[in-house]
Amino acid sequence: MGKENLTDLIKFLLPFPDEVKAAALGLREFVWDLYPDTNELIYDNYNALALGWSLTDKAGDVFCSIAIYSGHVNFGFNRGSEIDDPQKILVGNGSLYRYISVKDKADFPEEDILQLLQSAYENAASRLKPTKKVFKGQTIVKSISPKKRRPE
Repeated sequence: MGKENLTDLIKFLLPFPDEVKAAALGLREFVWDLYPDTNELIYDNYNALALGWSLTDKAGDVFCSIAIYSGHVNFGFNRGSEIDDPQKILVGNGSLYRYISVKDKADFPEEDILQLLQSAYENAASRLKPTKKVFKGQTIVKSISPKKRRPE
């Protein structure tokens, strides 16, 4: 089950403030509506709750992600340095990952992100190995960290 599979996600979101939950769920809906045949990978990690959309069930094939923190959400691209960002809205100093911080879904630059998402998706698809088993439209909990350094 995919987009409708909210049981684990809602449980993982419980410690976060309502405005952060709303932003995260709104961004999740945005990605699912655009890419219903991809897979949502959930990582309930030590520092953040992370959702990634992948063409397979592997983190290495994730083309966009949502990292949920106690005061904001980062909407990012795992290989963001490899895609064209004409509006220069993405930030990040790492070799690959680029993102924008979002406090309210209403402030999310959908039009700019649509172009970036398409580029990121195409980039991920071009790197996909033909032997990989393809899953479509699934929500998959990949890890749950027993210890957390975030709202409890």
